[in-house]
Amino acid sequence: MEHITDGQVDRSRPTAITLGNFDGLHLGHRALIQLTKEFAAEENLESVVFSFSPHPMLVFKKKEDFALIMAPSEKLFTMEQMGVDTYIEYPFDVEFASMSAYDFAVKLLFERMKCKVLVVGENYHFGSNRAGNYEMLRRLGEEHGVKVIAVPSVQYEGERVSSSRIRQCLIDKDLESANTMLTVPYFILGTVKEGKKLGRTIGFPTVNIEAHPLKLFPPNGVYATKTLYEGKYYYGVTNIGKNPTVNGTQKIVETYLFDFNKMIYGEELQIFFYKFLRSEKKFESVDELQAQIAINAEQTRAYFASAEYEHWKAEEEK
Repeated sequence: MEHITDGQVDRSRPTAITLGNFDGLHLGHRALIQLTKEFAAEENLESVVFSFSPHPMLVFKKKEDFALIMAPSEKLFTMEQMGVDTYIEYPFDVEFASMSAYDFAVKLLFERMKCKVLVVGENYHFGSNRAGNYEMLRRLGEEHGVKVIAVPSVQYEGERVSSSRIRQCLIDKDLESANTMLTVPYFILGTVKEGKKLGRTIGFPTVNIEAHPLKLFPPNGVYATKTLYEGKYYYGVTNIGKNPTVNGTQKIVETYLFDFNKMIYGEELQIFFYKFLRSEKKFESVDELQAQIAINAEQTRAYFASAEYEHWKAEEEK
């Protein structure tokens, strides 16, 4: 897969393109990308996912607490898994945002990128003041010989699947809904860093993950998770928080992995979140914390042996 992070997007062969921010790569996003790949295969085109970096919300700062479901490295990792030919993170700034919808569609996509098929969501808007929409693209496409396809919104439990809806589910600790709309469990991809080594002193050694600062974390608390390391999955318990029992002050992501006893500082892990177990709590003593971790470990083992996990187990074994 070719990965482009600058404005040098001119293509040498005709393309099939889909447009969007694609934060989370949820059900709706995957429908757009799958259709783009199908058109590319049928018409011998280069399949292109055209996204933006940074996310426009971060440029315009309309929400002070805005965070990403997927960090840039996580989205790149997932795009590679999805098998597109080219993934573009076009530099987004105020100047680019002022480009007219016509110039974006015709001069950039149709002319410079040799677009022959353009796949968008039915409610997609673009260009200065969000003046462009599907109807405009369809009309311009007819004039320039470009097939423009509008994909209906994907529904889950009677409502449109969207990145903002998934963010709210994560904030509300509704991992089941968030994960269903994401199609894969919410995950954190990060590098293992050296911690205080307190876990091993109480019989529960943990790995600490350094994640992207713009990443949206679920609320502080303890979760049943599964961690991928060197092609193998390990069940475990993950704590997001500040470790108030031992007077922690900085947010960390630490995971106690079952049946795992390796030193892996500097290596990369992918942690998948399945179930919220409890909120963060300051215990009266380390002994009390130790007892609670043991309880959470048993809850996690019970979850992964339960019917509740069967759906994901079946998906992961495909």
